[in-house]
Amino acid sequence: MTDLNIHSAPPAIFIMGPTASGKTALAMSLLEHLPVELISVDSALIYRGMDVGTAKPTAEELSHAPHRLIDILDPSEAYSAADFRADALREMAEITARNKIPLLVGGTMMYFKALLEGLSPLPPADADVRQRIEAQAAESGWESLHAQLREIDPVAALRIHPNDPQRLSRALEVFFISGKTLTELTKISGETLPYHVHQFAIAPTRRELLHERIEQRFSQMLLNGFEDEVRTLKARGDLHTDLPSIRCVGYRQMWSYLSGETDYDEMVYRGVCATRQLAKRQMTWLRGWEGVEWLDTEKPDEALSRVIQVVSA
Repeated sequence: MTDLNIHSAPPAIFIMGPTASGKTALAMSLLEHLPVELISVDSALIYRGMDVGTAKPTAEELSHAPHRLIDILDPSEAYSAADFRADALREMAEITARNKIPLLVGGTMMYFKALLEGLSPLPPADADVRQRIEAQAAESGWESLHAQLREIDPVAALRIHPNDPQRLSRALEVFFISGKTLTELTKISGETLPYHVHQFAIAPTRRELLHERIEQRFSQMLLNGFEDEVRTLKARGDLHTDLPSIRCVGYRQMWSYLSGETDYDEMVYRGVCATRQLAKRQMTWLRGWEGVEWLDTEKPDEALSRVIQVVSA
């Protein structure tokens, strides 16, 4: 009975993978062979004016292969996994109503997880509670608050470093608002995705190749005017490094260079290292992902054929 229910649901395709693995190229190729429409699953591509450093598809590529959920926010705005889920479900419903298949492509694994499994019922942020936490931290230090979290939620305390005030503050805030720990609440899943999802991950089989591709991409970004792009953002005056947009990989390092905190070579080194670390986190997510079929970046024709075969079966 369960299998019948699953397969009577409309189809959707996930193309996941680490940065610089060839996800976008594969998704665009699939447009030639399947009745798909693309939805971006990327926490950086949502921002307008952040094109070079995010490796956003060009205007020409987007005219040939439109992506939904690209350029939907100003860099001064925040966007959550819950926001993404609501937007993606709306876009998927529109695509399905047109008798097309939603093809979701990107590397923001938290967004994919939120879409696939639903969201835990975490309370929204409370400015007053957060202010009290920050006042306590100013008085007694974050180490003291981490000790408090160890008493309340030892599982979360093991996962959250004392030098990570953002996550530490959020874990305490959740408890003070709801009376339940972050660990308790994250065990409760929300509504699951009402689609039959074909899940694929594309990556090089050799880690060295992924590192090479990351370095080449970063170099190409610099040639394409990444520095000027960040100068323009910085000149606005209303953006800063506490915003999710400016914390994006590459942008934070370029911002630091333009602020005189590092030299150019250090910026390049840190930018490449940060991108490698992002790719490593993405691969860690994907290795623990259930129901995903792996594709090889070095064999794009085989990857394309395999997706077509599975989806058309």
